[in-house]
Amino acid sequence: MADRSVDVVIVGGAAMGSSSAFHLKRELGFAGSVLVVERDPSYARSATALSASSIRLQFSTPENIRLSRFGIEFLRAMPTRFGPEADPKFHEGGYLIMAGPEGAATLAANVATQRREGADTQLIAAGQLRDRFPWLNPEGLSAGAHGPNREGWYDPQALLGTLRREARSGGAEYLTGEVIGVEASEGRIEAVRLADGSRIACGALVNAAGPNAGKVAALAGVRLPVEGRKRTVFVVHCRDAPAELPLCADPSGVWMRPEGSFHIAGWSPPETLDRAANPDDFDPNYDEFETHIWPALAHRIPAFEATRMVRAWVGHYDYNTLDQNGIIGRHPAIANLYFINGFSGHGLQHSPGAGRAIAELIIHGRFQTLDLSCLGYERIADNRPLREDEVI
Repeated sequence: MADRSVDVVIVGGAAMGSSSAFHLKRELGFAGSVLVVERDPSYARSATALSASSIRLQFSTPENIRLSRFGIEFLRAMPTRFGPEADPKFHEGGYLIMAGPEGAATLAANVATQRREGADTQLIAAGQLRDRFPWLNPEGLSAGAHGPNREGWYDPQALLGTLRREARSGGAEYLTGEVIGVEASEGRIEAVRLADGSRIACGALVNAAGPNAGKVAALAGVRLPVEGRKRTVFVVHCRDAPAELPLCADPSGVWMRPEGSFHIAGWSPPETLDRAANPDDFDPNYDEFETHIWPALAHRIPAFEATRMVRAWVGHYDYNTLDQNGIIGRHPAIANLYFINGFSGHGLQHSPGAGRAIAELIIHGRFQTLDLSCLGYERIADNRPLREDEVI
């Protein structure tokens, strides 16, 4: 017998889970009960809180571009809709994504896709990069893609805090707890069991567990190729850094962007070196600064030859090992099990649109605002990748 029964249980209360609850209760007026189960109410180790909190239109998948457009509009409207305390301080500093010779064709194709989707991305030939960006060393580059507007960075705590507050004001309930069991019968989720021994019957279950989503799916006997991948973010200081830098993504996998009077930087390792992370490992990989980040920054932006590391922190991507793309939809054989997982580093920026999509599926049985059918679980079941080429 269940300790209680609710209409929708959402496992995970960070950006994806809170966006789903917000859109269900606050935006779409879902009449049923919504319970968000979050094991760490401080969010100190959540991917949301530890994100580099940037947003871009530069993706290869059209649906990702549309999710970003939705997110940008949401960020821009937050102070007006929810009050000045909700201001995410969205700084549209732009993105510059660079390609070496082997990446030229892919970069050009991605820019063409982005422009068809309404982005203003500009493809810049290697010979013109120095003219546009005098601080840049174009050696080894074939081209760059610059997003001059609707791309930048913001305060992740403002976004998460607003989603949670507004979800609660709409009637969603938050419960501190850890889901350790999922009960299913005859093609439906019946209940979840928590570590404290309680059992909660549910009409629908939303897996919004971030890097732990694969483990939560396994509790229901479902394969979900999502696992945590460790990423170290470094805060650096460069006294002579050029003013008004965009977020710069180098072919080496190193990226950098301004953060107040400092800069933050990180490195995305090649797939051959990237491994599943220990979920309790939050110790920075300090060696990455000397071996990868500082050499790449000094080479690409010579002013960063004289730079020093100030501090570092670690966050975990909810990494989709199949195709590095989000999984948004319901299970084809378990109709009341919903996924909002596997965004591989671009989850926070897509959380407003992804949460809206899940809410529409639950209430209406179909996508309405954004058709995200191609990101559904069916491709996982069929082992049919829809690869996102621009993962940073």
